[in-house]
Amino acid sequence: MTYTPRYTNLVTLLDQSVRRFGHKPLFGTRSDGNWYWCTYKAFQDQVVQLSAGLASLGVQRGDRVAVISNNRLEWAVGAHACYRIGAAYTPMYDVQALDEWAFILNDSGAKVCFAATAAIRDSVQTRRDQLATLEHVICFDDSSYPELLAKGRQHPVDPQLPPDDTMAALIYTSGTTGRPKGVMLTHRNLASNASACLEAAPFKGEERSLAFLPWAHVFGGALELNALMAYGASIAICGDSKNLLEYLPEVQPTLLFAVPRVWNRVYAAVHSQIEGQPKPVQLLFKHGLQATTKARRGERLSLREQAVARLADKLVFSKVINRFGGRLRFAFSGAAALSPEVARFIDCLGVAVYEGYGLTETCAGTTANIERRFGSVGKPMPGISIRIDESVESMDPGEGEIIVYGDGVMSGYYNLEDETRQQMTADGGLRTGDLGRLDADGYLYITGRVKELFKLENGKYVAPAPLEEQLQLSPYISQCVVYGADRPHLVALIIPDMDALRTWAEGLGLPHRDDDRLLNQPETRALFLDQLQNQSARFKGYERIRNFILRSEELSINNGMLTPSLKVKRRIVLARYGEQLDDLYKAPVEQMPASQATA
Repeated sequence: MTYTPRYTNLVTLLDQSVRRFGHKPLFGTRSDGNWYWCTYKAFQDQVVQLSAGLASLGVQRGDRVAVISNNRLEWAVGAHACYRIGAAYTPMYDVQALDEWAFILNDSGAKVCFAATAAIRDSVQTRRDQLATLEHVICFDDSSYPELLAKGRQHPVDPQLPPDDTMAALIYTSGTTGRPKGVMLTHRNLASNASACLEAAPFKGEERSLAFLPWAHVFGGALELNALMAYGASIAICGDSKNLLEYLPEVQPTLLFAVPRVWNRVYAAVHSQIEGQPKPVQLLFKHGLQATTKARRGERLSLREQAVARLADKLVFSKVINRFGGRLRFAFSGAAALSPEVARFIDCLGVAVYEGYGLTETCAGTTANIERRFGSVGKPMPGISIRIDESVESMDPGEGEIIVYGDGVMSGYYNLEDETRQQMTADGGLRTGDLGRLDADGYLYITGRVKELFKLENGKYVAPAPLEEQLQLSPYISQCVVYGADRPHLVALIIPDMDALRTWAEGLGLPHRDDDRLLNQPETRALFLDQLQNQSARFKGYERIRNFILRSEELSINNGMLTPSLKVKRRIVLARYGEQLDDLYKAPVEQMPASQATA
């Protein structure tokens, strides 16, 4: 590869951004109903102070500094303070369990831990006798953090530029299949990844984002922050995604980094509202989508189609965009596959959807669908190349495990040499564990996970994730887990969207105040049979769900069935529901149309 990144060091990235954009707003924080903006220069001043403060605590190149926090200004200051002195920032989610914090603090050998709140600080302190390397716990919400800044002002240190191969971040995987592993990402890894985003991104002017994805995740904390900082954008900080709808009209972002679950909910909410409208409104919506789709493809519209598109925009599409603040132009989706149907819908709203693909081990930015070929996650970013290993068992010819090469590939797993060797190929590629294929034009399509792929009794391969993602487009299905390894057909655990289901039941005069009673109504099962049929129509017969259980308790971080990055812990789900799913094979197969019951 001949690509030369603009940046290979995060310290250089910030310094040059400050020189170019010093007096522009960088981070926005909300207090007492108002937004206050910190400029690039003011941010750097805090970084310099905190880096000196950390040095006064004995932190030096090669040390690890942990942070347990939601998104907030201090999180970003802490990250760049560590980069500046050559320490590795080790982020954790504030919603993780204490045992997980303790494991990561011990495994990383962190010398200092930043805690967002007094509650987090006190929880960590209860384990101090088990944390051999931890010397200091600094709380953002008490006096210890401003005192550390003050100490840095009093005892400044000479500026340093750590070598590009210095570990800048130690980010732990979410642990869907076992204990989290620490991914070592260097300055070169992260800065070159941000540089590639600058090359590929469609930014056109003054851009503003609302950062609500947890910065402890590589998509938000590495890709979004670094790329936008290098571009000169402003970033409003949303520390709790529950505040997203309130903050959007206040911030009026031009771009959003989000996971598919956000866009899926927009899609489901709009379609659910339209279903309740009179027939003429439903037809207007349908034909408006068709006309707008043609226009977005550059095709000529008839006068009638133009009129329909304008009316649909006025009555439906513009109202959705106004909920996002009215200025949204770009949507960046990652961390999981985005349905082509949802991507086309968001695009019809006038928001250009750019889907990407990547892992913690590749700094998140591996591919980007800049030319927007829906269904694909795009082509490799500058400096990245991809190979498909077809020797791995897969569903169809041309598919195999995705192997990634380039500057973004991690330097390894922390203190796990055997695991690193297993993950890397002899020629320096990273085995992603994802299944995919490349088309003739070099676009990548994700088709599943190697470890999640299973065979039915008839020998047919099934990749559960794409089917689950499609089923969750139903306005009545919040979550689902597909099951069926070595079984005659597929069954599923379905977690309904209980609010939508109650509204539906109330409209039909069904009992809706008792969730268990509602889930056991024959009309409810008929509704979900219909939803399964509609949403799985494009899948092969053997990939369709023949029976299911309905449960009202959501899979969540708190009950251990989701990781902090909202990935399903299948082994935990099956430990809880496996017997109930097995019992479905003893029951009669749900009545399906003949076309659906054939394989």
